[in-house]
Amino acid sequence: MGETGSASADGKLSGQFLDAAIGLLQRVRDEEAESISAAGDLLADTVASGGRLFAFGAGHSSLAAQDLVYRAGGLALMNLLTVPGVVGVDVMPAPLGSALERVDGLASAVLNCSPLRAGDVLVIISLSGRNALPVEMALGARALGVRVIGVTSVAYTTSTKPRHSSGTFLKDHCDIVLDSKIAPGDAELSLDTVPAPFAPASTVVTSALLQSVMATAAGALAERGIEPPLLRSGNVDGGLEWNERVFEEYGDRIFYRQ
Repeated sequence: MGETGSASADGKLSGQFLDAAIGLLQRVRDEEAESISAAGDLLADTVASGGRLFAFGAGHSSLAAQDLVYRAGGLALMNLLTVPGVVGVDVMPAPLGSALERVDGLASAVLNCSPLRAGDVLVIISLSGRNALPVEMALGARALGVRVIGVTSVAYTTSTKPRHSSGTFLKDHCDIVLDSKIAPGDAELSLDTVPAPFAPASTVVTSALLQSVMATAAGALAERGIEPPLLRSGNVDGGLEWNERVFEEYGDRIFYRQ
């Protein structure tokens, strides 16, 4: 975590944060390369075999999940698995979303009402990986025959206690784990004059990590002679027509248009 003794140098603080984020991205690039490759290959395998792709995150972790869905330059087959009250911070009061993450049994109810089936892949994003919802989501999905990619900070497992009754974390129930390297507390800067650390980097790092997986998957499909089902921006000429073709070809595996 970066430190400075003066609050007056705003430019210095912004540079420190950007340097911290860049450092985390470099660690992810260097230390997670094998897992990123494995995750990309798993997505490519799933697309090629007729499976569907889903992403889930609660609270601010949902931002990285949403960034994968209906995304220009992204895989059209990625669908958002939603849990009412925990996707984003639009629920009021906002702390209710955090409380729901700790409710036992909620994940099972969601999975029972979802289109997930054996042969699909579910990306579960949870920075701490300690709450009941992501743990049970992974357990339940794998029981259905769904492959699970977990995106989390492994550092939390050595500095916090799990909140699920099993005493386990998200990382313990995944086929592939992607470690975001975020320090517990998710704050990269501190000042002597500020009582709490600040400047979270988990969103930018997690989103970049997952986009690197998407890029790997697209390349893996192309290597097999399969055109990756990518979306184009609707704000470039021909983009809407391109996307309609993709939607028509893969409509049975896309749920956000229904």
